[in-house]
Amino acid sequence: MTQRSKPITILMADDDPDDRQSTREAFEENRLANELRFVEDGEELLDYLNQRGRYATEGSAPRPGLILLDLNMPRKDGREALQEIKADPRLRNIRVVVMTTSKAKEDVLRSYDLSATSYITKPVTFDRLVDVVRTLGKYWLEIVELPPDEHGPQG
Repeated sequence: MTQRSKPITILMADDDPDDRQSTREAFEENRLANELRFVEDGEELLDYLNQRGRYATEGSAPRPGLILLDLNMPRKDGREALQEIKADPRLRNIRVVVMTTSKAKEDVLRSYDLSATSYITKPVTFDRLVDVVRTLGKYWLEIVELPPDEHGPQG
């Protein structure tokens, strides 16, 4: 296992305030030290990643090492956002875990076709969410070696 010098930032894109709050609580329950940030739709996600609009101020949008992405969001859904992220050379090495309520086979296939790193159906209970976050934390934050942040937010 590698020891990271600084915990990675995790960015969750989800329009449901209850899901965002439950995820925050599941991270706290698992005592994960990573900074967890939230955006509410695909447009805001891309603004964050490209440091535009309200994220243009230096330091307001640290580059995430992992994105938790809901598929069904207003304005720009997760599928469109994932496609744009993976098409951008500055962003494509960010790991994107789709975490959504959809169990549709076509959503699973399309997400992987668009280079999602993983696909997780959102748990129904809080206890199960705590288990999923524990597993995510163990795998993504302790075991996996992520690429260095050589591109930075603006390349």
